[in-house]
Amino acid sequence: MTDMAELKKRKVPLNLAIVHVDPDAFIANFMGWLEITAFITAQRAGEAPALAGAEIPALSPQQLRKGGVHDVGNDAIVAFCMTAAMKADKAAVDKVEGALVDSMGKEFPGSFGLWHFKAQIDAPVTLDDFVGQAGKKMLLGDIPPPPLRAKENWNTGLRFFEKARKSNFVHEIMYPLANWTRVRWTETLEKGVAFLQHIEDNVPVLRAVLDDPRNDQPFIANALLNLAPAVDMELTEEYQGFLRSLARRN
Repeated sequence: MTDMAELKKRKVPLNLAIVHVDPDAFIANFMGWLEITAFITAQRAGEAPALAGAEIPALSPQQLRKGGVHDVGNDAIVAFCMTAAMKADKAAVDKVEGALVDSMGKEFPGSFGLWHFKAQIDAPVTLDDFVGQAGKKMLLGDIPPPPLRAKENWNTGLRFFEKARKSNFVHEIMYPLANWTRVRWTETLEKGVAFLQHIEDNVPVLRAVLDDPRNDQPFIANALLNLAPAVDMELTEEYQGFLRSLARRN
């Protein structure tokens, strides 16, 4: 088996764990993902031999502290936390955290990514800050009152969308995010149109957005682009063009 085939073999079950918010599957496959990505990184740097049927080496405690391993861990943990947040499944996140602390200690690879979903960040600055704080509220079931709900959903959708596009698990986040986006805006259409800006203009736009039956990246981009005026959000011309390009389907 080649190293890339082994990478795919190990990523698929982790993908499914993230999509379905399955903490047991995530825990079972997390270390294997850290091992294969660390091995391939070392191989590309000329620090490891070709796989050629050999076993992927386990990571030593020293290797588990390396920045590159932590980056991979953060990416996977954040992806899991995002999909868990969309299901308000705090128990799943707590279970993953508990298992990884038990096996690797409090500073396990991914602990910094998880921190953004657990800490109180009063003045978010980075995208990770915004994603983590939005996810924290969702995990806690902290739902804003109806007048603020649509705007917060739009902001959360934007931050999650931007973060997903930077992740190795982009597709695994996008599908749940599209489902979440559809559910949230359907709820607004059914119960919250009174709190939208310029109702007579934006309700038909909202209906048109929801008429698209496909739950994918273009659907999310189209929702963010067209529903920004409904929640009094202004997008730059450049960002509008960016979303418009992502909303197109070839």
